Amino acid sequence: MSSPTRPTKPTHVFDRSVEWDALAAFVSRPLPHAMLGIVSGRRRMGKTYLLRALVEQQGGFYFGATAATETESLRQFAAALADHVGSPVPFSFATWDDAISYLFGLAAPRSSQVPLLVVIDEFPYLAKTAPELPSIIQREVDRFQVEQSRMRLLLCGSAMSVMGGLLASTAPLRGRAQLELVVRPFGYRAAAKFWGVADDPALAARLHAVVGGTPAYRRQFLADDVPTGLEEFDDWICRTVLSPFSPLFREARYLLAEEADIRDTALYHSVLAAVAQGNSTRGGIAGYIGRKSVDISHPLHVLEDSHLLAREADVFRAGKSQYRITEPLINFYEAVMRPAWARLESGQAREVWAQSAERFAAQVAGPHFETVCREYILGPGRALLRSSLGEVGGGVVTDPVARRQTQIDVAVVEPGSGGSKQAVHLLGEAKWGTVMGLSHLERLARAREVLTARGMDTSRCQLACFSAAGFSDSLRREVSRGAQSEDGVLLLGLDELYGGAFRAQLH
Repeated sequence: MSSPTRPTKPTHVFDRSVEWDALAAFVSRPLPHAMLGIVSGRRRMGKTYLLRALVEQQGGFYFGATAATETESLRQFAAALADHVGSPVPFSFATWDDAISYLFGLAAPRSSQVPLLVVIDEFPYLAKTAPELPSIIQREVDRFQVEQSRMRLLLCGSAMSVMGGLLASTAPLRGRAQLELVVRPFGYRAAAKFWGVADDPALAARLHAVVGGTPAYRRQFLADDVPTGLEEFDDWICRTVLSPFSPLFREARYLLAEEADIRDTALYHSVLAAVAQGNSTRGGIAGYIGRKSVDISHPLHVLEDSHLLAREADVFRAGKSQYRITEPLINFYEAVMRPAWARLESGQAREVWAQSAERFAAQVAGPHFETVCREYILGPGRALLRSSLGEVGGGVVTDPVARRQTQIDVAVVEPGSGGSKQAVHLLGEAKWGTVMGLSHLERLARAREVLTARGMDTSRCQLACFSAAGFSDSLRREVSRGAQSEDGVLLLGLDELYGGAFRAQLH
C-alpha cells in the first residue's frame, strides 16, 4: 500500500493538535492490513466533532449509534452504509455478523489502495444490545491482519468504563488495537483561550475551577455566554451554572447517571460529596458516608474507571494516597450546589452564591488551584527546574522533631535507582486566597531539611510559592536577596501560571 496523504487539521478544530496527529498517523500509515483504534473520553469533550472532521477529509464512513434496540440499530447502520456507498436499494442485515462482514468487505484492496476510514461512534450503545459485537470485530480484524485490507476502524464511546474494558484482560479485542486515544478536557491555558479570557488570569482561574476544560459548555450549553470581566463573574455564575433554567444546572447529575456501571447514584454522590468536603482518604470517605472502607472499594473503582475520580499517591509516604475529583463541575456541584439544591431550584441563586464565598474558596477554587499548579510544572514550568522533571505530585512531610506535618502541594521527586538516592527537585505550597509571606517559605525550607535528614538528595531542590492572591513585600525582598544563591526561590502567581508570552500570541 502506497503512503496516503496525511490529513491536515482543519482551522475550525480548536487545539487538539496532539490528538489530531495521533489520528492522522493512524489513518495514513501505509500498512496493507486492517488496523483498529479505540477513542474514548467523557461526554462533551468534542470527540464526535474531531472524528467527523477527520472522516470528512478522508471521505470515510461515520456511524453514530443511539440508544435503541438491536433491530433498530442494525436498520440505522444499514441505512447509513447504503447512503455512504450510494446504493439505490436500502441494505438489510439480519445480524451484526452480516453487517460487520459486509463492512470489512468494503475495505478489500481491489483497485484502490487508499485506506478506508470507518468510525463507529457511541459504540457502547451497540455493545449493550449486541454483546457479541466485540468478538465479531475481533474475528474480522484477525482475518484482515493476515489478508490484505484497507480498513482503518475507529470505535469511539463516552462510557469510560465500557471503552476501557474493550482492551482489558480477556476481552476479545485485547491486543488488537494499534491506537488507544483518550480525548481529555482542555488544559487550563487552552481553556482560557477557548473561552476568550486568557488576558484575564483572575477570571480564567475562577472560570476553570467551575467548568474546567470541557468544550461543549461554552457553545452548545451556554451559546457563548461568557463573562466579559472579573466583575461580571458573580452575575454570570448565577444566570448560568446556578440557574434552574440553564443546561449546566443539572449537568453534574447527568454526568454521573450516564456512566453504565453506576446504578446506585445516591451512594456515588455521597462518595463524591465526601471528597468535595475534604475527606480525600479512603478511611475519611468511608467515615463521612457511614460505611466501612471495604464497602466503598467498588464505587471508588468505578469512579476511577469513569475518569471522575483520581487516586494520587503521596510522593513522600509509601502506601498513602488521596482521592481527587477530576471534573470541576462535579466538584462545584457537590461542594456548592447539592447542599442548597432546594433553594437553587426555587430561584435563590444570588442568595446561595453570596453565602458560598468561603465554601467556594476552600473546597473548590483552593484544591483546583493546587491541581493547576502541578499542571503548570508538568508543562511550561518545566523550564524553571534545574534538573530533570521526575514525578510531579504532592504529599505530606512529617517532622519528627517539631512533631508536625507539612502538606506539600507541588513536589517534583525522582526515584532512586542503583546506587543513587531518591532526589527531590521541587517543594511548593499553593494558596488561593492567602497572600503568602515568610512563614510559608520557612515551612518549605524546614520540609527540605527534614527530607535531607531522611537521606534524600535535596542538593538541587528549589522552593516554590504559588499564590493567586499575591506575595508579601517581606517575602519578595527575601527572594530578591537570594536570587543569585543556590537556594533561589520561585514566586509564581496567576500571571506567571497563565504566561504573558502565551497571552501575547492571542492578539
